Amino acid sequence: MTNPSGAFGSRLRATACLLGVAVAAALLPALPAQADDLREREYWLEDYGIVEAWETTKGEGVRVAVIDSGVDGSHPDLEGVVVGGSDVSGSGQPDGQLGIGEVAEHGTLVASLLAGRGHLPDPPPSPSPSDDEDAADESPSPEPVATSGPDTYGRGSDGIVGVAPESELLAVSVWIEGETKGPNPAGISIDAQIPNAVRWAVDNGAQVINMSLGSTSPTWPESWDEAFLYAEQNDVVIVAAAGNRAGGSLQVGAPATMPGVLAVAGLDREGQASRESSSEGISIGVAAPAENLVGALPGGVYADWSGSSGAAPLVAGTAALIRSKYPDLSAAQVVNRILLTAQEAGAEGEERDTIYGYGILDVAAAVNAEIAVPEENLLGSMAEYIEIYRRGAPAPPPEADAPASKPTAADIPEPEVPVAEDGTGTSGGLPASIVLGFGGLIVVVLAAGTFAVVRARRAALSNPMDENTDTDSLEAAAEPRP
Repeated sequence: MTNPSGAFGSRLRATACLLGVAVAAALLPALPAQADDLREREYWLEDYGIVEAWETTKGEGVRVAVIDSGVDGSHPDLEGVVVGGSDVSGSGQPDGQLGIGEVAEHGTLVASLLAGRGHLPDPPPSPSPSDDEDAADESPSPEPVATSGPDTYGRGSDGIVGVAPESELLAVSVWIEGETKGPNPAGISIDAQIPNAVRWAVDNGAQVINMSLGSTSPTWPESWDEAFLYAEQNDVVIVAAAGNRAGGSLQVGAPATMPGVLAVAGLDREGQASRESSSEGISIGVAAPAENLVGALPGGVYADWSGSSGAAPLVAGTAALIRSKYPDLSAAQVVNRILLTAQEAGAEGEERDTIYGYGILDVAAAVNAEIAVPEENLLGSMAEYIEIYRRGAPAPPPEADAPASKPTAADIPEPEVPVAEDGTGTSGGLPASIVLGFGGLIVVVLAAGTFAVVRARRAALSNPMDENTDTDSLEAAAEPRP
């Protein structure tokens, strides 16, 4: 990425703490302040139906917040456009109108494409008195040379005119760190700056928020959840740049991946997906011009530039036009009008493409087409996301003023009283069956012994001893052997 003075390298990746954030822009050398051909170089005004949409509205009555590096509200094209602002980095100007961070000019470029009003050319300088002694004899010009007045688009034929030139801007400055400027001197991380910026914008009346910045990761810190939910609950449209391949973002990064956020991809001069200024991803909503852009720089000068950072304010300006013409439409319906009126592009038969989203921006159709618009945001909802994916978070405490309900007594059944068993069948605490078993064994043993004694006696009676038997020999046989 190159700034007008050539101080920056051709490519920049700005990182902040654990979250990498890249401001997507490519700046060429500054153009002279009196660049009469600037208006003619804004090809998107005619080619994308912006001039046609101006027949209905120019964004009057709508307030748009530009969360970026700061906006120079003193630029001739932005004079009176910035009606409020804040710095959430701790390193900028309290009103958000000082450029800060790695690409300090970025916010002014973005703001000019969104709500620039152009300006009248400066009158020619008065002729200076001649030192020639004959100068007194020369007659002065009868009347000054006339200058051109306001044109159809803005306050004059010079300078940049944005998509919604009658809208108002809020400048919210954040510090994007990088190789040149380093981390935020105030020590406030980007994780804290982004949600604080979104909340401030909502609280100060923003109906649309433009975020021409993006991270290198599709995920985002959980600390962002509540702020983006807060914007959703307060009916605010959020538009974010998809990121640039030239900056190393091959896939869309947060906040362009967040549910309900309108992610904008970039197109080249011919209306095809830009090879340098457009990332790819399923969250892309619409594609808009991102190459051969021209915008305002702090100090009253201009620059050529490229990037999805420039495509985003063209879409945010379109949202402002819609909100001006249809004040009763919800933020979700504003987003849906842009999506459903986009010109089809990308894969055939697919409702949504990973490069073009729902298609190519058509501002005239988005503002004037008579279509039925669904009430639910086609890009999702932060409320649903939090409910599904953040279930591990503790439940919110009950409201303090809610009356405490009296606890209801539990219906517990009466316990059953156990029935005492008959103790006559047991001995010494043993079960009766075991006692009876031992008793039966004893009876059997006694009976067997009695039977054996009786049998032996009968045998003795039936076999009497012979009288001639030598009793001495029997006794001798009975004695043990030596």
